[in-house]
Amino acid sequence: MKRKKKEKPVQFISNDGKHSYRYEGNTLHLNGQLKLVESGRLARNVLRKLSALNPSSLTLNLDRLEDIDSSGVMALHFVKDKLSEKGTHVEVEGGSEEVRKKMELFGHKAIEKVTRPPHRSYPEVLGAQVQRFFLTYAYGFLLLAANVFYWSLADLFNTKSRRKGEFVNQAVLIGVNASLIVLFMSFVIGLVLAMHSSGQLRLFGANIFIVDLTVIAVMSQMGPLITAILVAGRSGSAIAAEIATMKVTAELDALKTMGLDPIRFVVVPKLYAALLTMPFLIIIANVSGIFGGGVAAYVYLDITPEIFINRMRDVMQGKDLLTAFVKSQVYASIIVLTGTFYGFRVAHSAEGVGKVTTIAVVVSISLVILADSILGLIFY
Repeated sequence: MKRKKKEKPVQFISNDGKHSYRYEGNTLHLNGQLKLVESGRLARNVLRKLSALNPSSLTLNLDRLEDIDSSGVMALHFVKDKLSEKGTHVEVEGGSEEVRKKMELFGHKAIEKVTRPPHRSYPEVLGAQVQRFFLTYAYGFLLLAANVFYWSLADLFNTKSRRKGEFVNQAVLIGVNASLIVLFMSFVIGLVLAMHSSGQLRLFGANIFIVDLTVIAVMSQMGPLITAILVAGRSGSAIAAEIATMKVTAELDALKTMGLDPIRFVVVPKLYAALLTMPFLIIIANVSGIFGGGVAAYVYLDITPEIFINRMRDVMQGKDLLTAFVKSQVYASIIVLTGTFYGFRVAHSAEGVGKVTTIAVVVSISLVILADSILGLIFY
């Protein structure tokens, strides 16, 4: 009966003398340090020599290993994985407490296989999205609106709960500072609207109806809508950015700690200011738009200001003023609530502030246009 041939020990010492290893009896004894410089040589030399021997099992002994870093740990795991692929059973034993902690800290754990979620049909996906929309957005928006309007009515005559001067400050920021851009844009829109309409009216000899077209279009639709879009882009974004920044910097949490409701302290003054200043902004927009239409009528259709004003008295109705006022209150509420809603939903990062500000502007403008369509059908 032939004796089993013993595996020859392998001895290798690194060039710098900081690390060496010895292989005997299916055990690889590691000595010295195993760091970035030594780990690469260890992986290459050990794999080359042990691949030639092809042992059935291997034990990595760390008793004499003085120090190891993350690269050394990954080198040992690399050797272990490569030998395991060839059928060698590899185990790690020994080592000081510090070495074992580093082995556990930098060791790679088994990655669980991620199972692909089952394929869902299109109606199921659509239903999940609709459910998420109603539970996350619609319900949250309605809950915020109820909370804001409750405290707005509760604090209407309770002046002690308000910050002194905050209502005036917000009225200046939302209303007064936006008056110039509203004035300019409304004038340009009224001028362009009348200028493009004058060519068609001149063909039919209906020059005087430029007054009807300008007054009705500006007062019932263009004035309130353009004002709301400008305020949403200017003040709505500022509201969302301010509240989002306060949440990221934990100012809202500080208010709660002091026993102050952020909605009463931050949102309610903005709503008061928007509700008060929006009608005046719409009046400015209507006057400026009609004036722009009058300029175009005088230049292109030779309609004097006296004729324009006399005709405007016959066209203008009290219903248009009431419609503009109702729209102003609806638009102001939508802008403030939308900015507040997305401001409270910001993630705790500076990047989230920019995202919610952009989303708040887009959503508020979309809701304003949707509300304008609904109100247009109601007051038609």
